[in-house]
Amino acid sequence: MEETFLFLAEMVGTIACAISGIRLAAAKNFDWFGAYIVGLVTAIGGGTLRDVLLDAPVFWMQSWWYLAVTALSLATVIVFRNILVSRERILFLFDSIGLAMFCVIGIQKSLALDYPMWVATAMGVITGAFGGVLRDILINEEPMVFRKDIYATACLVGALVYWVILELGGSGFAQQISCAATVILLRVLALRYSLSLPTLAPLPRQREPRKKTK
Repeated sequence: MEETFLFLAEMVGTIACAISGIRLAAAKNFDWFGAYIVGLVTAIGGGTLRDVLLDAPVFWMQSWWYLAVTALSLATVIVFRNILVSRERILFLFDSIGLAMFCVIGIQKSLALDYPMWVATAMGVITGAFGGVLRDILINEEPMVFRKDIYATACLVGALVYWVILELGGSGFAQQISCAATVILLRVLALRYSLSLPTLAPLPRQREPRKKTK
């Protein structure tokens, strides 16, 4: 059951992230090939960096599924373009699902390679968020993860929930579901209540007191 869940999580994450990337590329009037590349990079970017850092075989080079699923995502956006491109909530939905699924996958793969949980936490954040960074760079937007939006922070909290349940002896399925649900819930709450992290805006300069003239 656990392996089935992980496979489904990876496929759902790939579709969700690819659609979020293709949808933004369509909004920028990219052609089909350009949109496919943006969707593919969004879907595989975080996992590629994760595998390089973990010194593991790069996952998408082991199966053609990821390229095919991205092509299917492109076809979906082409067919339902009026719905998927014009509605901001659609991007939020797919982005949040992909973020949650890949966060779980990053943690699981790190633990399977016998890395400690603190490394798995970092890999969960990277797997979930880095594809979105590459997507935003390719479409010439300021990366969402570096703004005040609750994005990578949601992955971090989800990974910590995973860690707590692991330490309490919860099942692998409980760890995965709780992590994914936490990421999605935080994203929904952040949107609903306009939650954000504080920014590092420069403090206003104080005016020097005027010197009195005689």
